[in-house]
Amino acid sequence: MAKPIVLIAEELSPATLEALGPDFEVRNCDGANRSELLAALSAGVDAVLIRSATKMDDEAIVAAKGLKVIARAGVGLDNVDIAAATAAGVMVVNAPTSNIVSAAELAISLLLASARFITPAHAALKNGKWARSKYTGAELFEKTLGIVGFGRIGQLVASRMQAFGMEIVAYDPYLQPARAAQLGVRLVTLDELLTHSDFITIHLPKTKETANLIGEAALKKVKPSVRIINAARGGVLDEVALHKAITEGRVAGAGLDVFATEPCTDSPLFQLDQVVATPHLGASTDEAQERAGIAVAVSVRKALSGELVPDAVNVKGGAIDEDIRPSLPLVEKLSQVATAIAGELPVSIAIEVKGDISGHDCSVLATSAIKGALLATGAEDVTYVNAPNIAEERGLTATVTTNAESPEFRSMITLHASFADGKFVDVHGTLMGIRKVEKIIAIDGFDLDLPPTSHMLFLRYGDRPGIVGIVGNTLGKANINIAGMQVARSSEGGEALMAITVDSSIPTEMIALVKKETGSNSVTSVSLLG
Repeated sequence: MAKPIVLIAEELSPATLEALGPDFEVRNCDGANRSELLAALSAGVDAVLIRSATKMDDEAIVAAKGLKVIARAGVGLDNVDIAAATAAGVMVVNAPTSNIVSAAELAISLLLASARFITPAHAALKNGKWARSKYTGAELFEKTLGIVGFGRIGQLVASRMQAFGMEIVAYDPYLQPARAAQLGVRLVTLDELLTHSDFITIHLPKTKETANLIGEAALKKVKPSVRIINAARGGVLDEVALHKAITEGRVAGAGLDVFATEPCTDSPLFQLDQVVATPHLGASTDEAQERAGIAVAVSVRKALSGELVPDAVNVKGGAIDEDIRPSLPLVEKLSQVATAIAGELPVSIAIEVKGDISGHDCSVLATSAIKGALLATGAEDVTYVNAPNIAEERGLTATVTTNAESPEFRSMITLHASFADGKFVDVHGTLMGIRKVEKIIAIDGFDLDLPPTSHMLFLRYGDRPGIVGIVGNTLGKANINIAGMQVARSSEGGEALMAITVDSSIPTEMIALVKKETGSNSVTSVSLLG
């Protein structure tokens, strides 16, 4: 079998190739050379690894027939058309945590350099001037640092600056105060942060809501001694308003690594001694680049082996909690079983998550259920990326609810599949023990203890003696080996459900024969895919 082809379009660390391993055919091209890139993509590749110079737009994605993954060895994705990739069923992954230490350290470097006039003092000395008295700076000790955006990078900055004896306050409308309190940080409003901070550092993405968040109005609220650092995204801090505030003496200084338009080589801010600036160096360390390459190489391996990739940016559900990930394949299998039993695609799937795992974000399980239902009805090339779009085209919806109560199991999942004719199928599952062993624990009210396997057979019939023997004899004659068998019934002589796991697929004619020999109401063969 031919190895999957991975195209490396920009220079990446040797550790990236090591992380990919020997299971891929690796090709190289210059992604910044448009004609070379399109030719390499058109030759057929399964994955492409890029950095910032390669533009994976609609044209490139269309050219790359069979492309499954675009992997950006870094954080930003401005050079990837995510909408076009999603429409084509191409997973887009990046390395969102690869540069957080480097970015935090650069923000701190800018803060220190701004506080002590490192850049102009250095330049003066190199030009033969001993300007000691001109560059009197400010200590950090017992000063207040305001962090605008208290995510992973903001939290790293906070922990490091606490060692300088700084009081830390933060503004983040999405963070719980209890989490901030655990880190020794007080959450405040943006106005309070602006008013009380001696230093301000920005750690927000640029969105419609955050564009020019620190602008003319905000800069009228700050102390005249404040120094403002932006090593996050250009455009969150209004550069025109900042220049005006510094020249008018309303802001003491600034440290900038990012700009509204990049590359930026000519800004009035660069003429000010109070400003220290760098050319977007936040992720520019050997360590960050190596971490990014390794991270996306691992993601490519997972994606091409059919696993869900937590760092995929165009998979519904976003980042997936470690406690939820084992439930993804279980829900996919529950959905396949329900769909196969009904013999048609559901119109809706309702998933209820109970017990311990209900406290986590379980929304991605809806995508898992959709993928399972589509696979069970013969859909091809279904992935976590394109499953929601295919489901929408076919009129299938899925929802997830949670319930902290789970009397019988630490955690369990109920999948309720509804069909166009009004019928429904309920399948319940759980993960058992420390190894998270998958179990189907009930189907339509019949209790089971069934590990889902590649090939299963389900019979519904009226409870009576001899059925087990008939089924075993019929399958044995066809050389189909039974791995396990369970029988559940509503009552003696009532309706019964037989669940059988077998070692091979069961031909269609054999299903019909089992139904005839047993007089069953229904016989369903399930071959799990994915």
